[in-house]
Amino acid sequence: MDTKALAEYLFPDVKEMPQDVEARYPKRELPEGAKVTRIAPSPTGFMHLGNLYGALVDERLAHQSGGVFYLRIEDTDQKRSVENGVELIIQAFRNFGLVPDEGATLDGETGDYGPYYQSHRKEIYHVFVKSLVERGLAYPCFCTEEELSEMRAKQEANKENFGYYGKYAKCRDLTLEEIEQKIQAGIPYVIRFRSPGSIEHKIFHTDLVKGKLELTENDQDLVLLKSDGIPTYHFAHVIDDHLMGTTHVVRGEEWLPSLPMHLQLFQAMGWKPPKYLHTAQLMKIDPETGAKRKLSKRKDPELALSFYRQIGFPNISVLEYLMTMLNSNYEEWRMANPGEPMQKFPFNTKKMGSSGALFDMDKLMDVSKNVISRMSAAEVYEEVASWAEENDPEFAALFTRDPAYSQAILSIGRGGKKPRKDIGLWQDVKPYMSFFFDELFEPDYGQMPSLETNMVRQILKDYQSVYDPADDGSVWFDKLKEMCPKYRLCGDMKTYKKNLEDYAGSVADLSMVLRVAITGRAQSPDLAQVCGLLGKERVLRRLEQAAEHF
Repeated sequence: MDTKALAEYLFPDVKEMPQDVEARYPKRELPEGAKVTRIAPSPTGFMHLGNLYGALVDERLAHQSGGVFYLRIEDTDQKRSVENGVELIIQAFRNFGLVPDEGATLDGETGDYGPYYQSHRKEIYHVFVKSLVERGLAYPCFCTEEELSEMRAKQEANKENFGYYGKYAKCRDLTLEEIEQKIQAGIPYVIRFRSPGSIEHKIFHTDLVKGKLELTENDQDLVLLKSDGIPTYHFAHVIDDHLMGTTHVVRGEEWLPSLPMHLQLFQAMGWKPPKYLHTAQLMKIDPETGAKRKLSKRKDPELALSFYRQIGFPNISVLEYLMTMLNSNYEEWRMANPGEPMQKFPFNTKKMGSSGALFDMDKLMDVSKNVISRMSAAEVYEEVASWAEENDPEFAALFTRDPAYSQAILSIGRGGKKPRKDIGLWQDVKPYMSFFFDELFEPDYGQMPSLETNMVRQILKDYQSVYDPADDGSVWFDKLKEMCPKYRLCGDMKTYKKNLEDYAGSVADLSMVLRVAITGRAQSPDLAQVCGLLGKERVLRRLEQAAEHF
């Protein structure tokens, strides 16, 4: 067949040559070893943890090496695209501090290697498809869905591999005349790649996460252009990654089966492929079966990135946790460098696990408590105020009524070598500090220690006369110890433990009586500091309220 004539017949309006297009995309001028990575989501309206997991690798590889991290929108599947899908993508990554250096933006795009929307690159793809047709490496296929279904049924009956290949590629050897007749008859067609491969052959490839791989060569005549002239993912990403200078492609291991296709396409185009990193799938322990399974959009709300904002995980907590999943030595580094930003960590693909990454919500909570404990009170205040305004307006009004007061509450136990770790989620803040607001104060006197009721009532009465808001923690506690003998309580814990039968309780019980009366609970931050913030009037009122209860 005259393949040049076929190419001209199929693409009469394409006048550019591949070299003309490539001239518009010169090699990037970057330092030696700099990596160029991309995030390339589809605007379907659902941003999930896997997107963030891969994007974090992309961002670290690029920025750690002095390279470029860009955003490309793969919107060739218009049926799945949703309104505002691109805005959701950009905002989601921006929320987590992963801001691309170039690519799609909220008001268009920025960078010299665009367009960054695949739907705007149709003419570019046609140039390269035409060149493949000219070289006899691509052809039009007129098979209908019914014909393809019959083919699959026959393959199943014969226990053969599924797909469009070899003897089943019925349009592969149509003559130019037959092709012209079908097109003139208005029969829809796609453009397929003429694969030179065979499943009898193996190819060898080194993945930066999976290591050395032995894969079956691709023999499928995959679709390059759909009937509407829009490319498939398989073809578009090969063209785009080459022209945009992508050096490393990070994607989930579910794409591994298609790797032979992509490597074959790069070879057919005469281009060096980027390095591939196929990340482990995000797994969890199924609460019903106890077995590992892939995180599911249908079953697991934690797969959606919106979930973390809704319940109040700080974005940095999610990133820190993902980093512990991505690099096995991250936790050790964090313990040695508690005050350093995550970006100082020397991320290494060799430390990435090759098997399923287990997502553990309890572990994320622990990481988040550590992260929040290292924040300043001012930082926590700003984060909580923003979250509460969106998710709990009534609490937001109380919390922001007196910013200095709220920040002072958050300052208790913050800083130092052993900061308090009460808060793992922003939604934890309301119950943590509710007793500081009269509107939220609901005491649980059932948490009082097991002392006689009359004794509890007397302690509450007596303490009102000795309480002084000016007392620091040491003076405050000395006063408690001085009160102990009156109630046959021991002021020294060592003595008490040695002579339990001689006492009705200890200074710890006396302190607990006051804690429950003043805070309404058995656990709270340093009681002396709490009292200082509540003020004398409120402390005395709560002591009196508790005494009346008993």
